[in-house]
Amino acid sequence: MSVVIRPQFDFDNSYVREMEGLFEHWQATQAPAPRLLALNTDLAGELDLDIEALRSPEGVAVLVGNVVPDGASPVAQAYAGHQFGGFSPRLGDGRALLLGEVLDVQGNRRDIHLKGSGRTPFARGGDGKAAVGPMLREHLIGEAMHALGIPTTRALAVVATGEMIHREGMLPGAVLARVAASHLRVGTFQYAANRDPQLLRRLADHAIARHAPSVADADNPYLAYFEHVVEAQASLIAKWMLVGFIHGVMNTDNMTISGETIDYGPCAFMDAYDPATVFSSIDHAGRYAFGNQPHIAQWNLARLGETLLPLIADEPDAAIGPATDVLHSFPERFLVHWQAGMRAKLGLADAHDDDLVMIDDLLALMHAQRVDHTSLFRSLSAVVGGDAEPARALFSDPAPFDAWVPRWLDRATSGAADIAAVAVAMDRVNPIYIPRNHLVEEALAAATEGDLEPFDALMAVLAAPFDARPGLERYAEPATPAFAGGYQTFCGT
Repeated sequence: MSVVIRPQFDFDNSYVREMEGLFEHWQATQAPAPRLLALNTDLAGELDLDIEALRSPEGVAVLVGNVVPDGASPVAQAYAGHQFGGFSPRLGDGRALLLGEVLDVQGNRRDIHLKGSGRTPFARGGDGKAAVGPMLREHLIGEAMHALGIPTTRALAVVATGEMIHREGMLPGAVLARVAASHLRVGTFQYAANRDPQLLRRLADHAIARHAPSVADADNPYLAYFEHVVEAQASLIAKWMLVGFIHGVMNTDNMTISGETIDYGPCAFMDAYDPATVFSSIDHAGRYAFGNQPHIAQWNLARLGETLLPLIADEPDAAIGPATDVLHSFPERFLVHWQAGMRAKLGLADAHDDDLVMIDDLLALMHAQRVDHTSLFRSLSAVVGGDAEPARALFSDPAPFDAWVPRWLDRATSGAADIAAVAVAMDRVNPIYIPRNHLVEEALAAATEGDLEPFDALMAVLAAPFDARPGLERYAEPATPAFAGGYQTFCGT
C-alpha cells in the first residue's frame, strides 16, 4: 500500500482575518497537467517545509493551485496604483492568489502567493495565466538578488501547467509560487485611502504590527511608520544602484512597504554604465531609467505619504509639514547608503569629504567610454594587488583612468595594515557574476523549448556571485555590442 506524502503548511492568515475590504475570496484555475520545473530547496528549508512532499504529485498540485492545502484561505488582493504616473484606482491581483501566511524557522511571517493561477475579479480583461519564460525569469532574478544581499521576494517553485497560452504566439503556461515578507504595496494604501478612512487605519495598524512593531509606541506611530518605510526604500534603491539593477516598472503598485524588491517584469542588469539606460519596451520616455530610480522612489513615497496624512494628524495642515520633512529626508538617506556601498566597492575604510567627487569622476569616465559596470568594479581589486591591466583594458582610452587611479589608491591603501585584505574585502562586495541579459535570454529560450539545463547551470553560478570559479569565464563576460545595443525587456506575461 503506497503512502501519500502531503506537504504541511502551518498557515496563520492575519491578512484575511484583519483586512476585510482588501481582498476577494477566490480559487485558482485548474491546471490540466502540472509538472514541477524548479523547486527552491533552500527556501523550502527556511519555511520548514518537507522538500520531498513538495516534489510529490500532491505537493505539485498545491504549488500550481489545483489543491487548496489545509488552513489556506486563497484570496486575490486589492490595490490601486500609479502606472507611469497615471492613477488607476482599482488594480489588484488579476492573475494571482495569496494562499496564506506561514512562520519561517526564524519566526518571521511570510506570504505564500501564486502568480499565473488564472483570472480573478481584478483581471481587467486578461486571461490570468503566465508563461514559463517570465515565471522562470522571476525565479532566477529573485534568487540572484538574494545572493547579492538585496531584499527581495523569492520563488518557492515554478510549475508548468501543461497548457499553452496565447501571447505573441502560443507559449507553455506556468505558475510561480512566490514568498514575500508581505504583498502590501504603496498601491494597497492608495486603494484603502480612496475608499474608507477606517479601512486605511486598519491597514496601517496591520502593516505596523507586521513590519514595524517598534513604532507602535511612538508619539505619532503613523508618522514613525512612514519614516520606517522611507528608510527601507532608501536602503533598497541604493543596493539596486550599486549592482546596476534596473527594475523597469517602478509603479506604486510594484513598491512594497516591507522594502523587498517585487515584480520582476521588464527588469535587467546594466552592462555599460549609463544612467539613461532603459530596457523596458514600454518605458518610451525613460521614466524608470537606471539613474532615475532614486527620484521615482521618492515620488512613489510621496504618494504613500499622501495616504497617511489623515492618520498623522486630524487637520491636514498639521500633518503636511511633518510628513514632508520625512519625505525630504529620502535623498540624504539614499546618499548615505549609496556612499557607504560605493566606499566598500572601492575599498575605502573610512569617509572623506572629497569621496563623492572621486566616485563621480570614476562614473563619468565609465559613462564616457561605455565601460562595463560589473567588470570594472570587480577588476579594481587586481589594481590594489598591482595588476591594473584588466581594468585598463576596459577603457578605449585608458589615460583618464590612469590619472584617476593614484587618487583612489592613495585613499584605499593609506594606513592599511594588510593591502591584500583590502582587495579581498572588495571582492566580497563586487560580484563577478550577475544575471547577464544575454545569458538570461539564452537560458529562458532553452527552457521554453523544454531544456532546463542552461537555466539550472545559470542558477548555480548566480548562487555564489562573489566567488570566481575556473571554467565559468563566459558567465562573467558582457554581452556583445550587437546584443546589448538592441536589447529590450517586456512586462512578464
